[in-house]
Amino acid sequence: MSEESTTVVVQRYLDALAGDAPAEPIIRELLARAVHRLERLCARMLHRSYPRLTGPPTNLETAEMLGGVVEGLLKAMRSVRPQTVRQFFALANQHMLWQLNDLARRSDERPAAVELREALVPAPASSESGITPNGRRMLEAIDNLPTDEREVFGLVRLQGLTQVETAQVLNVSVKTVHRRLNRASLLLAEELDNLRPPP
Repeated sequence: MSEESTTVVVQRYLDALAGDAPAEPIIRELLARAVHRLERLCARMLHRSYPRLTGPPTNLETAEMLGGVVEGLLKAMRSVRPQTVRQFFALANQHMLWQLNDLARRSDERPAAVELREALVPAPASSESGITPNGRRMLEAIDNLPTDEREVFGLVRLQGLTQVETAQVLNVSVKTVHRRLNRASLLLAEELDNLRPPP
């Protein structure tokens, strides 16, 4: 299914949710029709932004992540009803981030297996399968971006969509996507300026 037809189909189901028909079958059908797009987004975010989670000890695979995201969306949409494709994929994006951040945090908190065999070796401050304190700061800074800038940054930089694809998802012009992405980058550069290496 093409990007354009996926967008059209998703919007059709979202419109149906606003009617009087039972919501559960519509939500399940919506997720079934959007699953290929969601799988691509999961794969991009996992392999671009959290590649260490694909190795031991987590060994996270795209299909496993997708299952968790779909399950989370199924539960969330019983009470949260996105009205547009933009809102639907923003909700999906949030569930992807929640899942990956939770796995990274738990991986950081898990005692390293090497400690049991080599008690004299100090444990690292942060597991390489998770995210560092600076990484957490970056994620917090992204979460604190204005809504429009955070959506664009998440779709382009975290999920790996092109600016054209992002414009289609958000129903805005490519120029608007470019402007929001630049603003997000400037805001993050200001917020995280002290992370720059010394000249």
